[in-house]
Amino acid sequence: MKDKTLSLSDLLHVFYPETKEMDISSDEYKVLFIFDGLDECRLSLDFQSDVRLCDVSESASVDMLLMNLIVGNLLPSALIWITSRPAAADLVPSECVHRVTEVRGFNDPQKEEYFRKRISDQSLADIIISHLKSSRSLYIMCHIPVFCWISATVLEKMLSEAESGEIPKTLTQMYTHFLILQTNIKQEKDYEKTVKDEDMILKLGKLAFQQLVKGNLIFYEEDLRECGIEETEASVYSGLCTQIFREELGLNHGKVFCFVHLSIQEHLAALYAHLSLMKKNRNVFITLSSSPLKHLKKALNVSLSELHQIAVRKALKSKNGYLDLFLRFLLGLSLESNQTLLRELLTQTGSCSYNKEETVEYLKQKIKRNRSPERSINLFHCLNELGDDSLIQEIQDYLKSGKIRETKLSSSQWSALVYVLLTSEQKMDVFKLKLFIGSQNTADEVLQKLLPVVKESKLVQLMDCGVTYEGCAALASALKSNPSHIRNMNLSLNKVGASGVKLLSDGLKDPHCKLEKLRLGKCGVTDEGCAALASALRSNPSHLRDLDLSLNKLGDSGLKLLSDGLKDPQCRLETLR
Repeated sequence: MKDKTLSLSDLLHVFYPETKEMDISSDEYKVLFIFDGLDECRLSLDFQSDVRLCDVSESASVDMLLMNLIVGNLLPSALIWITSRPAAADLVPSECVHRVTEVRGFNDPQKEEYFRKRISDQSLADIIISHLKSSRSLYIMCHIPVFCWISATVLEKMLSEAESGEIPKTLTQMYTHFLILQTNIKQEKDYEKTVKDEDMILKLGKLAFQQLVKGNLIFYEEDLRECGIEETEASVYSGLCTQIFREELGLNHGKVFCFVHLSIQEHLAALYAHLSLMKKNRNVFITLSSSPLKHLKKALNVSLSELHQIAVRKALKSKNGYLDLFLRFLLGLSLESNQTLLRELLTQTGSCSYNKEETVEYLKQKIKRNRSPERSINLFHCLNELGDDSLIQEIQDYLKSGKIRETKLSSSQWSALVYVLLTSEQKMDVFKLKLFIGSQNTADEVLQKLLPVVKESKLVQLMDCGVTYEGCAALASALKSNPSHIRNMNLSLNKVGASGVKLLSDGLKDPHCKLEKLRLGKCGVTDEGCAALASALRSNPSHLRDLDLSLNKLGDSGLKLLSDGLKDPQCRLETLR
């Protein structure tokens, strides 16, 4: 309905005819809107727009109606519940959000429980669990239930039937095996096969790629036709291959299509990008409309290494990292072992010269130049797909020798350290800053370098480490991160000061922050800092239960400010020292 203009009342009447008998804006009704899957929305919700709608009978475009409803201009008394993948949740301004619930998927015991319930042969389940644990990149992905299902489907068949071939150790191998399995599943009911599996995979790959770069996860019939897929073909193929592509009936009685999971779409998109170059020497990132004709010939005639470099640059620039998994698959497909697998799937895979070391070196250069260790994490996953662990090995050697504090790490090594700590079998629920501070680095520098690790920790132990205002800025961003896992933070005996406390208080007010315990003993907290903390205690999303302000020189005005904060009904504090 993106091209239609109508009022909110009209829109409700279309989907819920019974509302024609109701005055939806009257006090008689309490209204709850549920937007299930904001990340699948094809409308561009512009929250910066100046268009303000307050009357439910006022006509506007559908995206303007939704935006004004979400920010509270239309029906301000209405409740709104939004579900979304994390990447799209940040589209909604934080001041509009009063409560955030996070579904984290499986924890480690639940991963094992899934395989033991899914696979009846317990000795086989043990072998599968052991294999997945031996590959950290696979085991980490098992927090996604769909990935557990994919892994179980592939590994149960490969291990129980003693099939030849290497047991998958990387994401690319796992998903390519899964695709082969699904295309081999024959539909029970006979039908006239009007399209080859191979042709349909390429068409689905084109659809997957085109919609992925647009950020679309659901598609309509016109999207299918653009890629040469007829609706009848899609229906037949979804019968043959129900585990990859499916069709559903939309609310407005129109058919919508989607891949069973975003990761399957990303794998098919990477397969399409790879095969377009190998078979047709075509760079999928270049279109006639986006490139001057004089540059087009040169742009289209690229090597596989050059395509990889283009994809790396686009992934690093992409908002919310939506091309990260696509990049891992694209690089992984270039390995000879995966080329062999593809030949089981496709009669022609094409060929071109390729120097893997060129891509590996390019990734390492990007890691070196990238100031954000967080954005470099996916590049290490890419190196893992390509079978290169040289940077990781360096850091593991430093950690084993206990010399990490005395070593002046390069930017690449800091990024490698983040990756090692985040993918370690020993999950870092407790982050101890002192383990990493030496003569070569200040506490603030280390905090900024290891911020992705801090964000994943439940207890952040920073006592007597020399943390200042700059370190507090990093910690505040960790408290605001989506999702934020920190529950307990000890900053006692640091020179935090009023400005640092103000930054931390801003973090406490954020709807994503879940901090329950904060220690600021002897941190230079003043009356100004008390004002900031009192404001945080009064904020709606504050989860703080325990606050330690001992050994600070608080005046009467500071204590009065805190007392006012404690009186507020929003305050949940139980212990104050």
